[in-house]
Amino acid sequence: MARQSHSRRRLTAIAIVVLGATSLSSNLSAGEPAEQVVAAHLAEFLRSARTIISQDQSLINDPSKGDKGLTGDRVVAEATEVYKKRTGEDPAATDPLSKEGRLLRAQMEAIKEVMAENQGTINAPNVAFKGFIPAVFARLVNEKFRDKAEDQAMIKVTAPEELVRNRKARPDDWENAVLLDKFAKPDWPKGQSFSELTTVEGRPAFRFIVPEYYAASCLSCHGTPKGDMDITGYPKEGGKEGDLGAAISVTLFR
Repeated sequence: MARQSHSRRRLTAIAIVVLGATSLSSNLSAGEPAEQVVAAHLAEFLRSARTIISQDQSLINDPSKGDKGLTGDRVVAEATEVYKKRTGEDPAATDPLSKEGRLLRAQMEAIKEVMAENQGTINAPNVAFKGFIPAVFARLVNEKFRDKAEDQAMIKVTAPEELVRNRKARPDDWENAVLLDKFAKPDWPKGQSFSELTTVEGRPAFRFIVPEYYAASCLSCHGTPKGDMDITGYPKEGGKEGDLGAAISVTLFR
């Protein structure tokens, strides 16, 4: 069983959450398992790419502009720069034959495919809200990643059940237990992850999960008044800045 601290960052779009105080991988010690590093790096790259989609919400939702130039190559390149700043590492420098190298590249390819498949939505003229928010982007990327990872790994952004807006994001029993018995407890260190060796779908697996918290920018969708409809058509949850809002869950099969 291993634990790890993580970092808070600002995100500027709706329906997103942020982490706690340091980089996902900056505090990993040399003695911690390689799987912890791989899982933390996958979560970090997803966060980095999601940050780009967050920062580009005004561009995506500009009804007066057609082609936004927001290609998969651009998102991956910009996410790589964010990732470098957060981790001090270049994902392109990882050994492509290593597990980390293979999975990071699968994640990058998943991002490129999602962006390619959603160009029609992103570039639609005369539409002020496209619905291509960070949460949707992350879900689509994670679905493609699982196929590309060839049953080696999977990633999910989940949340406490009462906050889940998409059934595909519902926590499984292990995730739900961590969310309720650890992350939701007032004495759980802010931003600290949890990891464990267990079984998933009958297979031995290393599981890693890190909490995410509402930032001020999230509250336009997830804040108050509770029950009011937000721009995406969902009722607001009544959350406050700093409340537990979600978690990134990574599974590495053995």
